[in-house]
Amino acid sequence: MQRTIKSFSIKNVQQFKEHSLLWAQQFETAIWLDSNNYKQQYGSFDAALAVEEFTAIKTDFTNAFDKLKEYQSITKDYIFGYISYDVKNDVEHLTSNNFDGLDFADLYFFQPQKLFFIKGNTVEFQYLQMVDDEMDSDFDDISKMSFRAQSRNLKSENDIKIKLRIHKEEYHKKINTLLNHIQKGDIYEANFCQEFYAENATINPIEVYHHLNKISQPPFATFLKVEHQYLLSASPERYIRKEGTKIISQPIKGTAKRLVSLIDDAKIASDLFRDVKERAENVMIVDLVRNDLSKSAQKGSVKVEELCKVYSFKQVHQMISTVVAEIEPKTHSIDVLKNTFPMGSMTGAPKVSAMKIIENLEETKRGLYSGAVGYFSPDNNFDFNVVIRSILYNEEKKYISYSVGSAITAKSIAEKEYEECLLKAKAMKYVLLHSE
Repeated sequence: MQRTIKSFSIKNVQQFKEHSLLWAQQFETAIWLDSNNYKQQYGSFDAALAVEEFTAIKTDFTNAFDKLKEYQSITKDYIFGYISYDVKNDVEHLTSNNFDGLDFADLYFFQPQKLFFIKGNTVEFQYLQMVDDEMDSDFDDISKMSFRAQSRNLKSENDIKIKLRIHKEEYHKKINTLLNHIQKGDIYEANFCQEFYAENATINPIEVYHHLNKISQPPFATFLKVEHQYLLSASPERYIRKEGTKIISQPIKGTAKRLVSLIDDAKIASDLFRDVKERAENVMIVDLVRNDLSKSAQKGSVKVEELCKVYSFKQVHQMISTVVAEIEPKTHSIDVLKNTFPMGSMTGAPKVSAMKIIENLEETKRGLYSGAVGYFSPDNNFDFNVVIRSILYNEEKKYISYSVGSAITAKSIAEKEYEECLLKAKAMKYVLLHSE
């Protein structure tokens, strides 16, 4: 699919980014990806915006990867979208029977009519030829904000009542059940998640996203709008990236809070790096990711580039490992995804056993949470995040949801795991209850 490409210089990058996202709200479909200028080894742009379907695929989990492979192979263009956690049921003989208050489709991708890539002080417009006569006027509209901005829901309601799907006492019981499974040898690690939610609640998605992103500034921030459904994500985690024949996966396991004092903050980061339990969690998932990548990789090419390196974000310190592999040029991109999905950091090990056990213990269908959002390029490269630290919103149902989880191992203490969940939930709760 031929695209017309044109570059423009930007005087005020941050303002242009904010204006672009506001401009995008006129469309039924929009995806915004923002690295927040986070310095990382692997990346293609500072930010990207894709709007307005030309073609699209929306499906449940049944044969989802085969359908995506056909769509991506035929389209041969940029496609943006998501794979929900429940597409696990297409990979293995699994089910998802828990409550779902959000109703996102299991898998959705679209070919955008209009596409922007921001790199430094330049924005590159890539438009389908059918709309390329709108490039200059769109750039002017965004730069000058001369279009009529949406004015509805200028403020989020502050009377949102956040409820717990699993109360503390019940959470402790479920952790003990998981520990029994670990002691019996059924699993040796599981990522157990819980939902916080609000009913009959209305928010302004743009406002909430901006606030969440401002206090977190993660490298894989995402704003997704598909008609009346929204994802507002401050994800710090990459699921998987393909650059030519190189595959990169960067699982996160290990979390510590940021402290005001520079000395104390440096000490808690150092303590995280040395923490035996946190390192064990990370290493277990690295082994799982290595195994997943080996299903597609050339023999002997799977390597750990970084093991248990501590990275610092505005809210938390995170322990991240980087696992890479080489694939044959003929290996299909979708097969790499299918062989590694869902991300090991969000499941546990052994992977299938862990997914079965957590499905029985969790109270909510994960849906888009702990799935992945990203894109494919025309040359068959891709990049996907892990949907964590995120708010999901169904505007039609007035249902707001955010979920958090932690890795349960033999050394886990229920109370500490609960505290870790509350730490991870802190930013989402704050922005919902304190509109700017």
